Amino acid sequence: MSEAAAPAVPQKGPRLPHVMALLTIVVGVMSLLSWVVPSGSFQRETVKVGAMTKQLVVPGSYAALDKVFTLRGLLLPPGDLADGQAAPVSLLGFLSAIPRGLEQSADIIFFIFMMGGVFGILQATGAITAALGRLTEIFADRVGVLVVLLGVLMGVGGSTLGMGEEFIPLVPLFLLLSKNLGYDRLFGLSIVVLTPGIGFAAATTNPFTVNIAQRIAELPLNSGWQLRVVFFAVCMTITLIHILRYGAKVKRDPKASLVHGLPEPEAADFGEVPALNGRHISILAMCGLVFAGIMVAVQTEGWWLAEMGGGFFLMGLLAAVLGGLSLSRSTDAFLHGMKDMVVAALVVGFARGIVVVMTDAQILDTLVYAAASLLDGTSRHIAVQGMLFFQTILNLFVPSGSGQAAVTMPLMAPLSDLLGITRQTAVLAYQCGDGFSNMVIPTSGTLMAMLLMAGVPYERWLRFALPLVGMLLTTSAVFLAIAVAIGYQ
Repeated sequence: MSEAAAPAVPQKGPRLPHVMALLTIVVGVMSLLSWVVPSGSFQRETVKVGAMTKQLVVPGSYAALDKVFTLRGLLLPPGDLADGQAAPVSLLGFLSAIPRGLEQSADIIFFIFMMGGVFGILQATGAITAALGRLTEIFADRVGVLVVLLGVLMGVGGSTLGMGEEFIPLVPLFLLLSKNLGYDRLFGLSIVVLTPGIGFAAATTNPFTVNIAQRIAELPLNSGWQLRVVFFAVCMTITLIHILRYGAKVKRDPKASLVHGLPEPEAADFGEVPALNGRHISILAMCGLVFAGIMVAVQTEGWWLAEMGGGFFLMGLLAAVLGGLSLSRSTDAFLHGMKDMVVAALVVGFARGIVVVMTDAQILDTLVYAAASLLDGTSRHIAVQGMLFFQTILNLFVPSGSGQAAVTMPLMAPLSDLLGITRQTAVLAYQCGDGFSNMVIPTSGTLMAMLLMAGVPYERWLRFALPLVGMLLTTSAVFLAIAVAIGYQ
């Protein structure tokens, strides 16, 4: 593609640092804030939520903690603290936050490595490249139809099954598809990032957000799905229009691309595109069956990342056999695929370091308590918009959907009762605030991993995605107002 050979275009405006540096800066800022923000904590109880065990806060149990300031605490942790005491983050605490974040994110990190290795084997068989080449031929003059089909398919996966990290290895495929169709890589990236993200945010039966929040709020599982289906359809339509409008603009003028002049990432180089044959079709059919089995097991057997990783590993082994790859070539392809995921996987652990320092200094509960207190006593319509704003801001610090539900829903559910808002509406406010901001916040490990793989600078992504997120949050505000008006159950 000619764009890959284009001369570098000087970037206008300030340039953000590399994502690793950006996340390290955020960890440092939160460490400094731990010396200013008061510490406090809620009592917690261990509760079984579906197949997962969660630590839920006990409403009304917040208590401020005495913050201990010492000279030792500047460099080293203060040692053993008495009950009711907390300490700000020391220099060592800051330096060790990212290694501990990597340790705490080990399940996701190794899942990404496993997915990368399996994808390397699939790439070596040529099946996926051949299938994309065939799709390019079929939809060369109907790109809009292809984008809608792929977008809705991935959106439904995010909405019903909570799929997100599973799409990370697909980034190179969408880069290739976009390139073959004559678009820039941001166009392809937007499909694989935004459409499942919309599904995750405007979820119908997402087990990691809606189901957990409803269980905590003592609501029937998957109740209120009718309004959420309409909400999903509206948000998906807005998103697909945004993607297609950008694609049309780039098609008319390649220089209008937000990544024009930037070098192509190595992940986009797939070599020659082979013709689709019977062996490729058998590999793709097997992948579809194994993937379906994995998704069913997630719902019925409580599988999580380790078991899912094992399922995908089986997919890789079968693909190597069906593809006629030798043991040596399969191993090389697996290792090469894992290598391509190194930076993407490490980003997840770097982002986790932010939560580590907030937990060390015990300031997260203080922020949650302050926000809940501000909402108390306001009108229903103001309060529900405040819930949306609060959940959106909190997601910057707690980008885990299930983690945010465990922290906030035990407070928001009874608070909604006091405010005259249905608990179902509080769940909707939570899922909107938790979901849509995932598309732009730098603490989302999944987003940052995908941006790195696609070679798209974070600031350029913001220029593309922020207007859309603004429209989606406005749409969320409208639906929340409707939910309050109709007494959404």
